[in-house]
Amino acid sequence: MAVEEAAESCGSHAAAAAAAASGGRAAGPATSSSSAAAAAQARKQQQQHRHKLEVYTEVLRRLHESGLPEARAPGFDDELWNHFNRLPARYAMDVNVERAEDVLTHRRLLEQAKDPAQRPAFAVRAVQVSPILDGNQTDADSNTAGEEVASRLLNRQQSIHPPPAFGSSTNLEALALEVSKSQGQDHDSTSDNGRSLYRPMHEITFSTIDKPKLLSELTSLLGELGLNIQEAHAFSTNDGYSLDVFVVVGWHDEETEDLVEAVQREIGRIEETQAWSSSHSWSTPVENMQVAENSAADRVEIPTDGASEWEIDVKLLKFGNKVASGSYGDLYRGTYCSQDVAIKVLKPERINADMQREFAQEVYIMRKVRHKNVVQFIGACTKPPNLCIVTEYMSGGSVYDYLHKHKGVFKLPTLIGVAMDVSKGMSYLHQNNIIHRDLKTANLLMDENGTVKVADFGVARVKAQSGVMTAETGTYRWMAPEVIEHKPYDHKADVFSFGILMWELLTGKIPYEYLTPLQAAVGVVQKGLRPTIPKHAHAKLSELLQKCWQQDPAQRPDFSEILETLQRIAEEVGDEHEGKHKDKILGGFFSALRGRGH
Repeated sequence: MAVEEAAESCGSHAAAAAAAASGGRAAGPATSSSSAAAAAQARKQQQQHRHKLEVYTEVLRRLHESGLPEARAPGFDDELWNHFNRLPARYAMDVNVERAEDVLTHRRLLEQAKDPAQRPAFAVRAVQVSPILDGNQTDADSNTAGEEVASRLLNRQQSIHPPPAFGSSTNLEALALEVSKSQGQDHDSTSDNGRSLYRPMHEITFSTIDKPKLLSELTSLLGELGLNIQEAHAFSTNDGYSLDVFVVVGWHDEETEDLVEAVQREIGRIEETQAWSSSHSWSTPVENMQVAENSAADRVEIPTDGASEWEIDVKLLKFGNKVASGSYGDLYRGTYCSQDVAIKVLKPERINADMQREFAQEVYIMRKVRHKNVVQFIGACTKPPNLCIVTEYMSGGSVYDYLHKHKGVFKLPTLIGVAMDVSKGMSYLHQNNIIHRDLKTANLLMDENGTVKVADFGVARVKAQSGVMTAETGTYRWMAPEVIEHKPYDHKADVFSFGILMWELLTGKIPYEYLTPLQAAVGVVQKGLRPTIPKHAHAKLSELLQKCWQQDPAQRPDFSEILETLQRIAEEVGDEHEGKHKDKILGGFFSALRGRGH
């Protein structure tokens, strides 16, 4: 097909994209805030479609000009467009159009992954990331460094490899600069920086059936081969497949043949242990938990009518506004027997055996906990398809929303009070052998008085009898390195997460905001990456943060020790009774919430 014909074909794709973005309806005048929001969403979708179309057109043009036989096959243009539509919009935003043939590789791997005998399909190639100079350099420094790079390019022309498929070397630079900054290294000289970044690396792309913990298996596979992940991009198709791209270093040879064979052998080893065919069971199942119960002779028998004290009849729940929505469930505000409650409802179409086990696990844990700094469990509906968990309603919302959506600020006395609330709740959980595993500001909720409570036990676990557990769970930005690396871990993983969220309270920033979550995880494990503590931070608070996020879990304090340290700091800053007197900013925030009827 000629380029002009391709452009005409793209025009039809553009019309289809515009119709899809507008829902197939003509746009009318906005009559309410909801219609305005819908219009804004439609505009955003149209922009994404336009960008995708531009990238598709450029990739198509380059492939036609390349003369590749695949690009001359009948129906190729539509097949390529379908490829872009299978993947999320950010795929088109990230892909390097100058390497149009990479798109063909991705398309080929996704097709191979449809065959169970070829899963996971993968491809390996050597790549090169060019050095990017630090913006703090002078022009003279830049020229000198540039001449050095140009000289190396000339001398090593035969060994130069193409760039990674997604060309995000700026993220690699940001990671390197942040690590060296945290270690007090000198940025004015870039020759070493350039030399470390300008080196042969390998790009390994996988495609297989998308499933929970797939990234765990892939990163573990690469780790077993002694490879360090420098960059990672994960995409899920709309028909249930994955495309995962890793840039790695650590292989002993520029050539790829040996690495391909090593990856294939490691895949074979994993298949022998059945790890590819089913998800790992990283934790003790509910049915296998051994919970010590008193014998009948050691307790007073309480009469029972045979019904569970926490089973709720869904007919007694009154649903109000939807507060939040996720892939697997929705959160509503509602009432139960005239009490304000939060209702987490699992989406019936997403319920499967794994989801039911997770649901049972959460109910199992929540019905056992009673503490003023842990969100109170009211009950649950356990009869499919109406699976839901009911808890007390926290009118203050999450600490995450307060910091990042409302741009709230915690003054030091209030910050210490919040930290003490969290420490008390976590100390209670740990004393009851419960590891939260997803401690972050989004899972800290505030009531109408500003009391902070630990919430969301969707991935919490009762500590295994061995004393350690293995998993990749939680959220990467707050996750302990031993959890990221799939090593055995214990309650000290929560302490690491607490250190990160304390930094977040202190700065009002999202941890490692300049990196993707997966890049942050790579930095934490392989580079010793940690957030930079502000110079103005209270000295003892700064010291506590650094203790909490020690690489060695044994060096981290327990929450009982953390609470003692916070109490001493509270005394120093003159905060009476463990931070119960909230500052005026927070008080005004809650007043505003009540005024809006939250």
